[in-house]
Amino acid sequence: MNYSGFKSGSDIRGYALGDETNPLYMDDLMVMRCANAFAQWLKAKTGKDKLYISVGHDSRLSAERIKNAVIKALCSDGISVADCGLCSTPAMFMTTVEMGCDGAVQITASHHPKDRNGLKFFTRDGGLDGSDIADILKAAEETDNPVGIHEGECTPCNFIKKYAEILREMIINGVNSETDREHPLNGMKIVVDAGNGVGGFYATDVLGPLGADISGSIFLDPDGNFPNHAPNPENAQAMQCISEAVKKVDADFGVIFDTDVDRAACVGKGGFEINRNRLVALASKIALDSCKGGTIVTDSVTSDGLAEFIKKNCGVHLRFKRGYRNVINKQLELCAKGINCPLAMETSGHAAFAENYFLDDGAYLITKLIIEAAALAKKGLSLDDLIADLREPVEEKELRFRILCDDFRTEGEKIITLFEKEAEKHVGWRASEDNYEGIRINTDSTCGNGWFLLRLSVHDPIIVLNSESDEAGGILTMAKDILKVISSAENIDILDISTLEAFCE
Repeated sequence: MNYSGFKSGSDIRGYALGDETNPLYMDDLMVMRCANAFAQWLKAKTGKDKLYISVGHDSRLSAERIKNAVIKALCSDGISVADCGLCSTPAMFMTTVEMGCDGAVQITASHHPKDRNGLKFFTRDGGLDGSDIADILKAAEETDNPVGIHEGECTPCNFIKKYAEILREMIINGVNSETDREHPLNGMKIVVDAGNGVGGFYATDVLGPLGADISGSIFLDPDGNFPNHAPNPENAQAMQCISEAVKKVDADFGVIFDTDVDRAACVGKGGFEINRNRLVALASKIALDSCKGGTIVTDSVTSDGLAEFIKKNCGVHLRFKRGYRNVINKQLELCAKGINCPLAMETSGHAAFAENYFLDDGAYLITKLIIEAAALAKKGLSLDDLIADLREPVEEKELRFRILCDDFRTEGEKIITLFEKEAEKHVGWRASEDNYEGIRINTDSTCGNGWFLLRLSVHDPIIVLNSESDEAGGILTMAKDILKVISSAENIDILDISTLEAFCE
């Protein structure tokens, strides 16, 4: 079996339920080989022969099976294992800080369908990079027998309880209530939507004990069938659910997490959705309040209005690439050069604060926002007020074009190059100066009055078209121009542009 297909950015992902003949099915042998390869990689990195590794998982139906396979492989190599059970991905990283673990394994496939699962690996330095995952998968493929003869000890550990305590203390110290220090959220009504993932603990073990009214919270029980909506803050139905839940009980604030709580979004009073550019703006505002002149790194699809907002709040905006590891690695690179970079954030909801080990943690982000919301409430204000002057586009759209060949990156780059050349001569088009991914083209009032970005998907054989316009009908104008250019591509036969054609009709 070719294990390289299991690589998904900086994670290992595959199918874990259903058809066991699927080439990307994560059977027990494959999982044990990967766990063993991670252990050998970690031994080489740390120089230690005796390791202490934590293992946790989200609410997926296949989690227990995969966890048992991971623990079997690690223990048979003489490794001491902390079985953290149901746990968030950021909490699993924190075991390397709070428990002194040499490494951590989280079993999750984030927001993906219930038949998928995966492995994420951490060291004290953070999550592994894509190149590390490639090395681990190569070693796993070459492993003959992942089960050794040694017997390492496996100890149950309820680390999510400890992690909730850390977040509670953060709120207590951040709000610093003069009337009731131990219950700083008294009088606040907060709705949490955990999407039947791991995030229910945030309502019951963090907010509730601090005095918040969490009675309107929904879908807190872990359920790997995800029966209510996709556990994804980018999903329109999911955002509608939390918005309606906030309005139903007239809550002050609403929170929604993805399955493993490394991403989040929120809703203001009255159901006002705060996600994507709004959420990045809000997090940037809070980060820059204590770091004037700092650089905010975002992914490539953020709006022009966000760039203006960051500048107005005394920050520098660096619009980089899609992929949470890409924005975090750029943040680390800048900080290593002595450039203040307090926040790296994707519009997907991944947010890494430098003060929090450069870790993308949805619960930490929401905790920062709740502390800010409590301070604003004393002034009769809300989080919405902090981003009231964020300029938003009139229209926005995302279309995806599947690349119908194996060598999809090469063929996709040919399409990108075609538009790079077209931008040099097309009247009304101007290539953006800060292109780190694909081609971003600004369009004047005759060509749609906005911008569009063509880029290759981080993981899949897809070209993604993102666009925004400052006028009604502007995206359609852009789309028609794009259709003319893309239809002239020499390799157009390998690209499915049916979504673009349908949009232009």
